[in-house]
Amino acid sequence: MWLLITCTLVTTLYATTITIANVSLPQIQGALSASPDQISWVVTSNLIATAVTIPLAGWISARFGRRRAMIWGIIGFGVATLMCGLSTSLGELVLWRVVQSACGSPLTPIAQSVVIDSFTGEKRARAVAIFTTGVSIVPTIAPLVGGYVSEEISWRWVFFILIPIAVIALVGVLSAIKPDPPREERAALDWTGFLSLAITIGCIQLMLDRGEREEWFDSPEILLEGALAVLCGWIFLTHSLTKDRPFLDPRLLLERNFALGIGISAIFGMLFVTPMVMLPAMLQQLRDVPEFTVGLLIGIRGIGTVLSQTLMILFASRWDPRLLFLIGFGTHTYAGIEMATFGMDVSLTQVSWMMAIQGFGVGCLWVPMTMVTVSNFDPKRTPEGMALFHFVRSVASSFYISTSFIVVFHTQKMNYGELVQWINPFSDRLSIGLATGGWGAEAPTSLAGVADEVARQATSIGYINSYNLFLWTSLAVYPLIALIIWPPRGFTPRD
Repeated sequence: MWLLITCTLVTTLYATTITIANVSLPQIQGALSASPDQISWVVTSNLIATAVTIPLAGWISARFGRRRAMIWGIIGFGVATLMCGLSTSLGELVLWRVVQSACGSPLTPIAQSVVIDSFTGEKRARAVAIFTTGVSIVPTIAPLVGGYVSEEISWRWVFFILIPIAVIALVGVLSAIKPDPPREERAALDWTGFLSLAITIGCIQLMLDRGEREEWFDSPEILLEGALAVLCGWIFLTHSLTKDRPFLDPRLLLERNFALGIGISAIFGMLFVTPMVMLPAMLQQLRDVPEFTVGLLIGIRGIGTVLSQTLMILFASRWDPRLLFLIGFGTHTYAGIEMATFGMDVSLTQVSWMMAIQGFGVGCLWVPMTMVTVSNFDPKRTPEGMALFHFVRSVASSFYISTSFIVVFHTQKMNYGELVQWINPFSDRLSIGLATGGWGAEAPTSLAGVADEVARQATSIGYINSYNLFLWTSLAVYPLIALIIWPPRGFTPRD
């Protein structure tokens, strides 16, 4: 049990960093005198570093052993987190956020592979359910803690409070994780595959984050990033298909349930974090909801997750994972239908209910995803398989969040252009007087009020469009669920 608690705590370290600093960005922006474009690098750098370094988990485990990798990963994470809190400039903070992600992101697949290999049979489902609480519940509670700490103390303590957790996790690894057996040969890193994949992911993420404001392919920067992404993506694909042991082996996808699990995890990654990012952004931008209230709304999602995770711990081994998939993704589809009706007048009660419902669905999905993915998988390649599993989920999540904001910003501009054509001095709508809040087209101040309201309405429509994208994305998973083979036949060695 101590091994399971330790692995869960190790995973909690990295999972917390994904969301805990997001609600503190306004304070960080003011303290470091950064522009909105500049402060976004605190999040973007974290996402890029995560996507690049998660696939290293398989190689790190094979090269240095899982216990040693966890020890040095936690130490590196703790030092980087301390330096994040001590940073005096935006450049320092971004640098240490990259180091923080580079040290922390491989810990999740490594810790999960330890849990999967240590628990077999019916014990595995319960162990995975307990383990995934660190991945699913903590990111929902972290913004609440981060919002409170940054308001009451300082944004720096958003990072400092993670250091004691890192110390406890390190003690747990030293005492509960057995040393790896000696290895006669140490795996060499496939530098061609690693660098080409890293450049591809980094360029695509930068394109998605900066494309809308840089007018896409009218910008030399976007053209360069697009060309590098295509070139390095082609190098990675051809290299991986021709090398015996590539950085990420595409031959792992020849096993049906593993490939389906990877596909389902990609869609799950798209849906998992999006409401925690989009709904707070909408409420803060259009309703000026306080940061602590936003953190509380996200934390409410954890109530639904705790409930479903408890059910998973008690009953997951008895239920067909396909049924759990239908329940989990069904709640996401329902959430998408409801969110597509949200406007500026949506009540916080409605948002809270939707967060709790979606959180319940999240808790139902971690266990069946893991069970299906490894059901017929070669146990010797579990670290490599889990690295690919978390890599796909992480990349899909970061790309999808960026795409959702593109939908908001692009359709906002389109809707603004359509709405302003109705604003002119001859419009009867502006002659109602008090019914329109005193707006008019004569005085500059009145016209500015009209422009602000049109912008708010256009932005609201943009968010509604992003929620419709969320809904349609949730529908893409059901054909994959239908293709799952269950009960599994177990791992069969290939000739």
